[in-house]
Amino acid sequence: METLDFSIKEMNLAMRDESPHKLLKWAYQQFGEKMILACSFGAEDVALVDMLCKVVEKPRIFYLDTNKHFHETYETRDRLSEKYRIDFIQMLPALTLEQQADKFGDELWLTDPNQCCAIRKVEPLTRVLKNEGAWITGIRRQQSATRAHSEQIEWDEKFQLVKINPLVYWTLEDVWNYIHLFEVPYNSLHDQNYPSIGCAVCTKPVKPGEDPRSGRWTGFSKTECGLHKGD
Repeated sequence: METLDFSIKEMNLAMRDESPHKLLKWAYQQFGEKMILACSFGAEDVALVDMLCKVVEKPRIFYLDTNKHFHETYETRDRLSEKYRIDFIQMLPALTLEQQADKFGDELWLTDPNQCCAIRKVEPLTRVLKNEGAWITGIRRQQSATRAHSEQIEWDEKFQLVKINPLVYWTLEDVWNYIHLFEVPYNSLHDQNYPSIGCAVCTKPVKPGEDPRSGRWTGFSKTECGLHKGD
């Protein structure tokens, strides 16, 4: 762990009851242009796009383009780009879908989804974070057991930088109240029983009462992409 100009433990205590906006403002003061937001265009992330644009004049925001996203996801990207006048940084995998098929077989997501996520998500994420000081995510404690002990500010051992989770204490209701209050563009699939949206080939709608992430990688024990600790 590199030497920081602040104590993560002390800052988590200081920020515990502060707004996500204040946390983002503090993070920008600390990291400036070395801070970047990871956006998957899900509900939490579109809310963070709105927040970051209110705090930072020229926010840096990237997305992992697996080449297998829903049409609605790309549409959400374009609507956000138009409203906030921002250009999202597109991070593509090192392998095209054709190259992946040649090396690992067709439709790798059906035979080895962990390998597929490693190629199409983890590898480009590792590349984009390589020279950053901090990354911002939409993680909430309420989302899953693996995220239940997340903090607002963490040291990310996996990628060796600071991780900022402004919504970690928010409920899903908090997220949607924010989206509706500030008329933030969101993925229309959320209105079609898709609470958690990944690649089109690996995501299905969820029935009322089911785990929100049960529509991801149906038929596998896999529930995470491998981007966060505990995944």
